[in-house]
Amino acid sequence: MAAENEKTLFDMDANKYTIKKTSKVGTVLVYIGLLFWTFINLFPIYWMFTFSLKNNKEIFGENVAGLPKHWLWSNYSSAMKTGHMATYFVNSIIVTVATIIITLIAALMATYAITRLVWKLSKSVNAFFMLGLTIPIHASIVPIYVTLSRIRMLNTYWALIIPYAAFSLAMGILICSGFMGDIPKDLDEAARIDGCGVWGIFIRIIVPLMRPALATIGIYTFLQCWNELMFANVFNSKDQLKTLPVGIQALSGQYTTNWGPIGAALVIATFPTLFAYIFLSRKIQESFIAGAVKG
Repeated sequence: MAAENEKTLFDMDANKYTIKKTSKVGTVLVYIGLLFWTFINLFPIYWMFTFSLKNNKEIFGENVAGLPKHWLWSNYSSAMKTGHMATYFVNSIIVTVATIIITLIAALMATYAITRLVWKLSKSVNAFFMLGLTIPIHASIVPIYVTLSRIRMLNTYWALIIPYAAFSLAMGILICSGFMGDIPKDLDEAARIDGCGVWGIFIRIIVPLMRPALATIGIYTFLQCWNELMFANVFNSKDQLKTLPVGIQALSGQYTTNWGPIGAALVIATFPTLFAYIFLSRKIQESFIAGAVKG
């Protein structure tokens, strides 16, 4: 019996050792896979940055993916001065920030009216807003152009801000509805007992609890506005009002193109997006967690 018990204990220890060994191998494989996936995601950023510091000979020669032999920081000064990237960068910031502010305010107020206030047409109005998700943004370019032309709003910042905000509103309301629906209505009743009106409840109760949703909407709207090309190219024809995507497109020549400054302009246009995500990524993660946990 003693021998059988010792054999059983030995077999159990051997099984534990095998399981531990297998788990360690699995963990190593997972880390290797994650490192490989990280490399795949970071390589385009590395390639774009090194691309911006090369001349045409290196870009189209043998040194396509390697470090530049001659670090041409002058490509950035050329993009800023000759390509007027500084002006286009400021224009993109003005249009994007104004669009985000309008979208956040309109989405919050519309969602509050639809989900928290009691009135007959709330569901119909919500369905009307959700129709905006089914309309491709560039399918409406002709009617929007005609409307802006008639009200003499072409070649202004508002020619981009208003359409961008309008097409971002549906997604903003959809995101806000999911978060605002999880906020207990008992908080509204408690605030009313303390003397808060509709605006008091909205500003003091709802808005602070919607910060994760606001960060998500802000990132979504930022990406939609910052990278949009078609509206910016059609509705604003003046050079002093062009945004970054249009300005980068204009750097390409008809016969010859100096690709180094274009790479520098792409870096200038891309890195604000990365910085915005880095600073707001925590809020976005909180929004995903809050949206996943209910009750």
